[in-house]
Amino acid sequence: MVNPTEIIPGVVFYSYNSLSKKDKVCFLENHKLVLLISGKFTLETSLQKVSIGKGEMLLIRKNQLGQITKNPAPDAHYETVVISLQEELLRKIALDERVEVKEKYTGAPNIVIPANQFLNGYFQSILPYIRNPNEKLNSDMGMLKVREAVKLLMHTMPELSSVLFDFSEAHKIDLEKFMESHFHYNIPITEFAELTGRSLASFKRDFQKAFAMSPRQWLLEKRLTEAKNLIENRHQKPSAIYLDLGFESLSHFSSSFKKKFGRAPSDLRISA
Repeated sequence: MVNPTEIIPGVVFYSYNSLSKKDKVCFLENHKLVLLISGKFTLETSLQKVSIGKGEMLLIRKNQLGQITKNPAPDAHYETVVISLQEELLRKIALDERVEVKEKYTGAPNIVIPANQFLNGYFQSILPYIRNPNEKLNSDMGMLKVREAVKLLMHTMPELSSVLFDFSEAHKIDLEKFMESHFHYNIPITEFAELTGRSLASFKRDFQKAFAMSPRQWLLEKRLTEAKNLIENRHQKPSAIYLDLGFESLSHFSSSFKKKFGRAPSDLRISA
């Protein structure tokens, strides 16, 4: 996997190009519009699993935690364009266009956008900059292209206004339910706090009340208990599950497992 090409450095357009499958767990802070040029793109969150193929588009909502899988096409590359729709610019567009959101969006968190000539033409206008990386878009032109993307999305699906221009602050969600669904994601405690609508101090305080232990201790206990269940009852190999349970390395997983249960995970699997 090569590093993404920044068409507007650090801000808006990226191009990925890979010959091999790539899985990545990430916190999606801003709305993102994805066009898949080649291959298959899959996003899996605790609530939804959605895939797009060549020529398809996906709008990913902000403030989500998910796993992205990028599969190249047979005998070809994986390639996509991602536009990050940052909140500061969306606020400016809402003011300039006098956008008024009258009701809360209640649909699927990630939305496949129907293909049409306008959006297809829009992405075609970006591709020359990807094919010629030395020809950078300047900032003014780049922001115009982002505005164009937002207007075309609203033209294609007017109901997306309630998604793109929802600037309400994250509310405090059910901490226990959220952590039980997301414990396997390997992200910093600060991002868990943000995703539950809490400051770090508030998150730690509420966590202690809910679980009677610190977030780090609970996450380790939860992940190891789930690992033991997967090895004993589902006959999973330790090497096949440690990454999915949030451990950074097999050695770290094995040592933590042995410290808690008194046996290496590989020994447990042999006797299971």
